[in-house]
Amino acid sequence: MKKVLVTGADGFIGSHLTESLLEKGYDVKAFVYYNSFNTWGWLDTFPKEKLDQIEIFPGDIRDPNGVREAMKGVDAVFHLAALIAIPFSYHSPDSYVDTNIKGTLNVLQAARDLETERVLVTSTSEVYGTAQYVPIDEKHPYQGQSPYSATKIGADRLTESFYRSFNLPVSIVRPFNTFGPRQSARAVIPTIITQLLDGKEEIQLGSLTPTRDFNYVKDTAAGFLAIAESDKTIGQEINIATQQEISIGDLAAEIISQINPSARIICDEQRLRPEKSEVNRLLGSNAKLKELTDWRQSYTFAQGIAETIAWLRQNMSAYKADIYNV
Repeated sequence: MKKVLVTGADGFIGSHLTESLLEKGYDVKAFVYYNSFNTWGWLDTFPKEKLDQIEIFPGDIRDPNGVREAMKGVDAVFHLAALIAIPFSYHSPDSYVDTNIKGTLNVLQAARDLETERVLVTSTSEVYGTAQYVPIDEKHPYQGQSPYSATKIGADRLTESFYRSFNLPVSIVRPFNTFGPRQSARAVIPTIITQLLDGKEEIQLGSLTPTRDFNYVKDTAAGFLAIAESDKTIGQEINIATQQEISIGDLAAEIISQINPSARIICDEQRLRPEKSEVNRLLGSNAKLKELTDWRQSYTFAQGIAETIAWLRQNMSAYKADIYNV
C-alpha cells in the first residue's frame, strides 16, 4: 500500500491515524465532512508543513458519488467516518442509519468496483452490549443496546457480506474505549477533565458503576496500522483492547485526585442512559490482535491520562465545559 484514504480524518481517532500514517511514509488523502465554513475538523490544528502533505477531499460519506470519487487511485481505505454519540442516537436514529450503514455501503460498493486492495471498516465495542462473559472476544454475541450500536452492527455485517459474497479484502477493526487529545466532550474522560479544569467543584456525571476498557488513542491508531499491514487480518474482525477495565466512578476519582481533590461527583439525571440501553461492562480480549499482528500496547492508562490532561489544559477554548455535550 502506498496511497491511502482515511474517511473521518477530521475526527478524533481519524486525525491521530492520519498523523501515524504520515509518520510511516504513506501518501494520505483525508476525506473530511463538507461544510460551508470549509473547516477540516482537527486537521485545522495541524502545522502547515504537516497539512501540506495531506490531500484534503471534502465530501459527505452518505453521498455515493463523492465517496467513489475520493476512493479513485488509492490502494487502501481506512473507513472511520460515522456518527458516534449514543445519546444523540436516541432522538436522531435516521441519521445514524444514513451515515453508519449507508455510508459504509458506499465505501464497500466503491471498493468492489475500483478493486481497492484493502478496506478497514471501523466497528465499536458497543456492538457487544453488556458483557455476557469476559474478556470479550470476537465470538461474543452482538446486542444492539442503542440505535448507535445497532447501526454499527449493521455496518459490520454488511462488511462481512462483501467479503463472503465478493471476496472483498476487508477487515473489521473494533476499538474499545479510545481516549486522548482531541476527543469530544461527549465522552466521559474529557467530560470529567474539562469540568475540573473549568474550576467546577461539582462534577456532573451519569452512572458511575459501568466499567470500560480504555485504550490511549495512539495505541488505537497503531492497532489500525498493524491490522492494515498484515495479510492475516483479511476477512477478520479484530478487537483493539487493553484487556483491563475500570469503573466510571474509579476513573473519575483518579482524575479528580490529579486535578482538584476537593471536587465531588454528583449525578445528573439527563446523563443517565435508559436502563436497558446502558452497557454495564466492557472488558475486551486482545488475543486475536496479538496473534495476527505485532501490536503491543505502548502507553499505560496513567500515561495516557497525563497526556490528555496536559493537552486539555492548553486547549480548553475548544470545549464547552458548562453544558451537557450530547
